[in-house]
Amino acid sequence: MKTDLATLRSFFAASPFMVDLGVEPVAVGEGLIRTVLPLANRHLQHTGQAHAGVMASLADHSMGAAAQTVAPEGHWILTAELKTSLLRAGRGERLECEARVLKAGRMLSFTEAEVYAVSGEQRTLVMKASATMAVTPMNR
Repeated sequence: MKTDLATLRSFFAASPFMVDLGVEPVAVGEGLIRTVLPLANRHLQHTGQAHAGVMASLADHSMGAAAQTVAPEGHWILTAELKTSLLRAGRGERLECEARVLKAGRMLSFTEAEVYAVSGEQRTLVMKASATMAVTPMNR
């Protein structure tokens, strides 16, 4: 995938689940992605904080997109393993995710992400995530 914002936005638009969640890509570089999710009531759990599944989905897709920027032509990135660590409640106006490739390989890529809850000028780290991404041929 080319590392321009228009291509990244098309990549996210092709994922109905990301569209439904409301995830917006805002920056891209080679092996690096930043995304934003404006929080709405539908993203919250019964305690009024962002649902862990919402934060995990944001991190997972962002890490996959970061790995896709360095994948060989004709290959897709699929999550093989995902780990999340919830550090504190995700409360705020929006979530911001920064995802990066730690090591791109021929068959596997290793990624990590940080998810922040943002309220006004306050930006709080709420989740750390890591994932192993499988590099798979598109024709499978």
